[in-house]
Amino acid sequence: MSREIDPHLLARLTASRTSRRRFIGGGVAAAAGLTLGSSFLAACGSDSSTSSSSTEDSGPASGTLRISNWPLYMADGFIAGFQTASGITVDYKEDLNDNEQWFAKVKEPLSRKQDIGADLAVPTTFLAVRLNQLGWLNKINHDAVPNMKNIRPDLLEASVDPGREFSAPYMSGLVGLAYNRAATGRDITTIDDLWDPAFKGRVSLFSDAQDGLGMIMQSQGNSPENPTTESVQQAVDLVREQNDRGQVRRFTGNDYADDLAAGNIAVAQAYSGDIVQLQADNPDLQFVVPESGATTFVDTMVIPYTTQNQKAAEAWIDYVYDRANYAKLVSFVQYIPVLSDMTEELEKIDPESAANPLINPSPEVLSKSKGWAALTDEQTQEYNTAYAAVTGG
Repeated sequence: MSREIDPHLLARLTASRTSRRRFIGGGVAAAAGLTLGSSFLAACGSDSSTSSSSTEDSGPASGTLRISNWPLYMADGFIAGFQTASGITVDYKEDLNDNEQWFAKVKEPLSRKQDIGADLAVPTTFLAVRLNQLGWLNKINHDAVPNMKNIRPDLLEASVDPGREFSAPYMSGLVGLAYNRAATGRDITTIDDLWDPAFKGRVSLFSDAQDGLGMIMQSQGNSPENPTTESVQQAVDLVREQNDRGQVRRFTGNDYADDLAAGNIAVAQAYSGDIVQLQADNPDLQFVVPESGATTFVDTMVIPYTTQNQKAAEAWIDYVYDRANYAKLVSFVQYIPVLSDMTEELEKIDPESAANPLINPSPEVLSKSKGWAALTDEQTQEYNTAYAAVTGG
């Protein structure tokens, strides 16, 4: 049964998520644009120690916590609940509109270890990795975040940050396949279905190298968790072959939605969050994790090394990671939980979300979903260039 959603709220949610997803999906390309010259790196200095005011004071967290997050990424009443529970005042800003622009704003003050107006921020994984490589993040004190144990095991030990020393996942999503059942006339289950001659000219693939190639690599027995020049090129070669055959209608960002809904595209590489919204108006649209697996994206909470309140930032992370609290966030945002075993808490407040496999996937689906390794600038440029030769990007 389709979900009744106020059309004005839906428009706001879709517009915001589209903007955010566009930059998440473009993470590799954005990362390539963040390559820093040696002169800039030399100016950064090597002092990445934690602010003394944030870790050496005794007693519980107090004072003010400044948070930079994406628009429409917070549930009503959540901040008030934290303030009541902790006694900490929250200065919450929705000023992270895309990763690259935010990085451009904060990189100069961070390079000089100057305050950026945030004690905690929520960039996408690729940028969190970049910030850590530059020495601009504090480690998270796990003793202050006992609820860290609630993180999904696949995210807790993700290769980009094993043990989650510097980044705490906030929300996740899947990159898989979407199809219009009215256009395909059958269910879609595998990557090979993309190449069915019956769908010639009605397939769309992502133009972003990570999102476009990750699931194809998995279908070839490779993994984005351990990419190599050979495994990436093998996937690029398959896409080139199918594109030359006329199988691919076009390479997209997340602008596949209209064509998919209209049936001009029968099968598309897609983002799970998009399809949650689209299904409200078109129940023929389905999202599936291919049998060989999907890829994931994750927005993460990080603590800049210029923080003025490390303890409060850690208290916030711990509050978010309480399952009952986190269920309120998931119900509003409707992305995939980063915590394990969320079904019971979601059922208490939002049975529909708890039952929606695009919001609350099964452990089996999550086990088949892999995230990309943290790429070097050289890998980023190499993979982007190889794929752009096919996509025309």
